[in-house]
Amino acid sequence: MSIGHTLLGLLESGPRHGYDLKRAFDEKFGQDRPLHYGQVYSTMSRLLKNGLVEVDGIEPGGGPERKRYAITDAGVTDVEHWLATPEKPEPYLQSTLYTKVVLALLTRRDAADVLDGQRSEHLRLMRILTDRKRRGDLADQLICDHALFHLEADLRWLELTAARLDKLAEAVKAK
Repeated sequence: MSIGHTLLGLLESGPRHGYDLKRAFDEKFGQDRPLHYGQVYSTMSRLLKNGLVEVDGIEPGGGPERKRYAITDAGVTDVEHWLATPEKPEPYLQSTLYTKVVLALLTRRDAADVLDGQRSEHLRLMRILTDRKRRGDLADQLICDHALFHLEADLRWLELTAARLDKLAEAVKAK
């Protein structure tokens, strides 16, 4: 996720302080990985330097002065471009899981145990996400669906690999 573009998009609704941006980000996108204040302010500094935001006002506070940021026309254009550009699909051709299975075979360890352990971990996380989806609002349900669909695809791969483990063992040992 592009933190800069996300903060710019949040600024389109109106000027905000860094604290307000962090709170809005965490509420909408950061439930599992909240943004650190330092990340907000370093990102805002970069956006300011690049002319994508401007300081809309400065207020005295209990500590340092509080800057209120506003998005510039260039910032709006940048967000529009980012939103219109499709994300590159990630084909996972160099997955850590595949590497572990092959290394288990090459080192004469039980690759089926690797697959079983991973299957258990996937199922555990799927139960957690399913429960979260049941309790969540629409945004949370959609986020959980995205993760669950990826985990389901991984499970299919785990089953397929388990079914082909003997052939894979022959293939990797022959090389």
